[in-house]
Amino acid sequence: MSVRRLDPNQPESFAFTPENAAWAETVIARYPEGRARSAVIPLLWRAQEQAGGWLPEAAIRHVADMLGMAPIRALEIATFYTMFQLSPVGEKAHVQVCGTTPCLLRGAEELKAVCKRRIHEHPHRRSTDGAFSWEEVECLGACVNAPMVQIGADTYEDLTPERLEKILDAFARGETPTPGPQVDRQFSAPAGGPTTLTELDYEAMARDYAARAGEAAPSAPEAHAATAGQAVASLAEASAAGAVAAAMADPPAGEDADEPANAGEGAGEGEGERASEDEGTRPVGLAAPRDGKPDDLKKISGIGPKLEGLLNELGIYHYDQIAAWNDENAAWVDNYLAFKGRIEREDWIGQAKTLAAGGETAFSARYEGGEAPAKEEAE
Repeated sequence: MSVRRLDPNQPESFAFTPENAAWAETVIARYPEGRARSAVIPLLWRAQEQAGGWLPEAAIRHVADMLGMAPIRALEIATFYTMFQLSPVGEKAHVQVCGTTPCLLRGAEELKAVCKRRIHEHPHRRSTDGAFSWEEVECLGACVNAPMVQIGADTYEDLTPERLEKILDAFARGETPTPGPQVDRQFSAPAGGPTTLTELDYEAMARDYAARAGEAAPSAPEAHAATAGQAVASLAEASAAGAVAAAMADPPAGEDADEPANAGEGAGEGEGERASEDEGTRPVGLAAPRDGKPDDLKKISGIGPKLEGLLNELGIYHYDQIAAWNDENAAWVDNYLAFKGRIEREDWIGQAKTLAAGGETAFSARYEGGEAPAKEEAE
């Protein structure tokens, strides 16, 4: 492993913003007393994000002080894991070129040549205008779509030198190119679309789903699902709709839009398929958003359009509703999520408290600026 050293040019100080400091305290509280140092990696990562994509020595010391660690211990971690950048990176893009065997065999050397010519002859050096930097990294996990690079949190796959040039041009203009495969394929599916299972009996599949769900068979779609992918997507949508309909089988109490629906009650009959009737307590819900104006729940990290729709169906429209959840409420809602633990992991309640008070989080600020588009969750 190559020697990793701190950049010779360092800022004099570093401190988390109030918002990031509050987030850090939330993360630290997840660990038992005396085990705060277990939070060192997420805190170092947040410090790197705040510092503009790299980790100054002052930030490493700041995190060590927060966790009661000797600075050398935090420094050992920062210098060992290559995800931590020890020198300033490009202001517009830091390009990580996968150099592992599959990418190497399919043209990674040509991609490196583009970076050497366009950015700098040597990795971990910035271009003359400071806009770009690059490095070679180990496997980034998209071997089927080799060669590929990662820029920020996005991967760009099935690359050619010419396509990488255009991606760099887009970043230079301040644009964010569409990530993923850069050829005619969906994710890692075969290029050109499916060649097998192209004909499915959608009506039979829908009847089978309805029988398993104990519901009446849905009517045949107006347009037959021509491919396996379309049919599966249609069934997934029907499944999600069925779960939401079951969850709302008991109508909200009262006729007033602001009157709580099933406030403080556990799950009753017809409230959807849940792992256990004893898991959590249903939070206060509303029959409709106040004044017909729901909050944009997508400003909370971890909530995309699909989850926002699910929460609305459960009577959750506003930040202050989520901010008021206790552990039992969060456990009740968690039963309706395909990926369990997301509420705690993403700290929905803490984010909602900040937004309900009129503040902003790091994620909501990026969302407002168009830098963090809401993701469609695979729920």
